[in-house]
Amino acid sequence: MLYSLARPLLFSLDPECAHDLSLWSMRNLGGWMPSSCLESEAVEVMGIRFPNRIGLAAGLDKNGEAIEALASFGFGHLEIGTVTPRAQPGNPKPRMFRLPTKTAIINRMGFNNQGVDNLVAHVKACRFKGVLGISIGKNFDTPIDNAADDYIACLDKVYGHASYVAANISSPNTKNLRQLQGASELDSLLARLKQRQTELAELHGRYVPIALKIAPDVDDDQLTNIADALRRHRIDGVIATNTTLSRDAVQGLAHSNEAGGLSGAPLRERSTEVVRALAVKLGGEVPIIGVGGITEGTHALEKLQAGAALVQLYTGFIYRGPKLISDCVKATREFERDAPETIA
Repeated sequence: MLYSLARPLLFSLDPECAHDLSLWSMRNLGGWMPSSCLESEAVEVMGIRFPNRIGLAAGLDKNGEAIEALASFGFGHLEIGTVTPRAQPGNPKPRMFRLPTKTAIINRMGFNNQGVDNLVAHVKACRFKGVLGISIGKNFDTPIDNAADDYIACLDKVYGHASYVAANISSPNTKNLRQLQGASELDSLLARLKQRQTELAELHGRYVPIALKIAPDVDDDQLTNIADALRRHRIDGVIATNTTLSRDAVQGLAHSNEAGGLSGAPLRERSTEVVRALAVKLGGEVPIIGVGGITEGTHALEKLQAGAALVQLYTGFIYRGPKLISDCVKATREFERDAPETIA
């Protein structure tokens, strides 16, 4: 109810200003609904017990500034970041654009964040005890050949504070980043991440899963290579998908030619296709977190039926507010009646 009253004001503002105002309000005024996780069947994924299957995707709270307020909306998990080793301003503004007739957003933020040390300080200061994923990336000026160094640097810093870590190699807004999805580059990166994960597990006395976030703009051969690499390196999960460079569904609309990644309803079918294809290629060996185009509860159910164990929201949450979370949790109960408690 409160969000329905606030939305006209927020949508009258520049999208990034509205985003910043929303985070400020949550940080200073708290969440907009009673603090509790929405009732659902708990599920175990990546060795973690999630109180429900609906999570917040990375990108909304890049610096971990509003964790407790976001948790109050009823998410079963939160993913903060993407964070880089050093603070960086991101791409020049304006860099976020609404396409309201398509329930979509185009952004070219470029991993704008205050750096991994700042994020860790926020996590340490908050009282949230739920499932917290931390998404990590590389600085824009780190050569692609040295990208793994940035991921390892972030992994070292966040490992002791995360329920799981997401390696984001699929944002279209950092030059050459998606090159890391290539067969040789991915093999090298995952080998280093897995080795360091093993070392950190010994150091901390605690195993923290690693998930890989991939793009929707991959062909079947690339997806096969990714699935093979995930299994070969025993990566704990895969997040499918990030935003798309495709503009097929928004041709002719205002802002449709803006550079950046398109998210929201136009991404739904493609992201679900990737989830479904991955489910076949992985054969249940690696759990999938489905993201992209979820604007109704039935869309969350669709991702689960395609093979996802969990789903995440972002653009739909911006357009519909907290009600979308409860709608998705309710829709997933149909799936839970037939699904095993432990997915992977």
